[in-house]
Amino acid sequence: MATTATFGTASDMRQIAARLERLPYSSWHRNMRIIICSAWFFDAFDSITIAYVLPPLIGMWHITPPQIGSLIGIGFIGQLIGAIAFGWLAERWGRLNSMIVTLLIFTLGGLACAFVTSYDVMWWWRFIQGIGLGGEVPLMAAYVNEFAKAEGRGRFSLSAQVMFAIGLPVCAFIGIYVVPHWGWQWMFIIGAVPALIAIPLRLMLPESPRWLASRGRFVEADAALKRLEDVAVKEGKALPPLPRDLPTVNEVKPHFADLFKGIYLKRTITVWFIWIGAYFVTYGLTAWAPSLFNIVYHLPVQTSLIYGFVLSGIGLGGALLTIYLIEAIGRKPMFVLGLGVCALPLLSFAFLGQQSALSVLLIVSGSFFFCSFLALGLATYTAEIYPTHLRALGGGVASAFQRAASYAGPVVVGLILPKYGVNAVFVVFGLFALMGCLVTLFFAIETRGQVLERLSPPDGRQP
Repeated sequence: MATTATFGTASDMRQIAARLERLPYSSWHRNMRIIICSAWFFDAFDSITIAYVLPPLIGMWHITPPQIGSLIGIGFIGQLIGAIAFGWLAERWGRLNSMIVTLLIFTLGGLACAFVTSYDVMWWWRFIQGIGLGGEVPLMAAYVNEFAKAEGRGRFSLSAQVMFAIGLPVCAFIGIYVVPHWGWQWMFIIGAVPALIAIPLRLMLPESPRWLASRGRFVEADAALKRLEDVAVKEGKALPPLPRDLPTVNEVKPHFADLFKGIYLKRTITVWFIWIGAYFVTYGLTAWAPSLFNIVYHLPVQTSLIYGFVLSGIGLGGALLTIYLIEAIGRKPMFVLGLGVCALPLLSFAFLGQQSALSVLLIVSGSFFFCSFLALGLATYTAEIYPTHLRALGGGVASAFQRAASYAGPVVVGLILPKYGVNAVFVVFGLFALMGCLVTLFFAIETRGQVLERLSPPDGRQP
């Protein structure tokens, strides 16, 4: 029967990457991703709930288009702050502690939104909820990646993140019935209460061995890995010999300036622009879709919600295809394909006249299908291009640019729509998608199948 290896010396305990690479996938990996999935699902549900409660609130509170954009966008400002703050804190507190705090913030903020009675109060609670949501997503991506092996890492990570894509159409589907029949408040209650279930489950997970080792806590990293090795052995899976010549994990203190040193300067700036190009479009479309169909095309509230659900459902199809494409063709080709093809239908609105609501739904859905390639793959990609001591921080800062773009998208719609019309809105989205495509094509690197420590060395030198 196979047994776990014994690591007695400090040198042995530094073989974190090698031990993770040789570790067979077991029930622990499955359960870990289920736990992470549960939080990711409710992240998506809560982040887009505002889109499906706005149609009735517009008439009830007499909200103007600029106010709509501001109410949608303020959540993303909170997410921007949370992404940077908790990206920094996760390098000091650890991945797990930081994730639990962010989960509490966005869950309790969502519950508070259900009981507000005015636009201004809703605005502030959306901001607070955003802080927790923005902090959690990059941390979960870093955590899952740090347990994955080089081969198939993209698919391993995306199999957890796909619940975010599922959460969007589920929110839309539930909103079709709940908002007209139960009231808009129940959307926030439904999204917040189940997320509390994930908190005790979070406490069952170990801290990332890679992070522990980067903080010099090699004994704890060794204990966490032995726990995983024991699970694999109990399930009858042999532990193969350690891979040779893999870098050891060394203690390194994180500094914000390290994001701009050596090879990381180009990577940091590049990934910021890709995030901006992708999420200006993604959240601009999903957050405004029901309101656009209601305001511009004068569809009833429930019909507008159904159209929003169709758009989210098509986006889910693109997200599921991402799980295959990220390993089949690689990260960079997938991003170029997604952003490039996304841009074309949106830019076509520059040459189109007034369209029916159904025609707009079909054209925009085609764009959203391809843009969804980015929604999942970018979090995985960002976690891969930084070393362990910068992974959560780099992911948090990059995610902050995503949140800024996600804020700008809805706000820009609110400003452009009254002056220039809905076609101009879609053309602007197309230009941002095209920008992201060109940046990816000329500056992004490929990360498929490479061990994290080789791909992203701590010293910032070219691997």
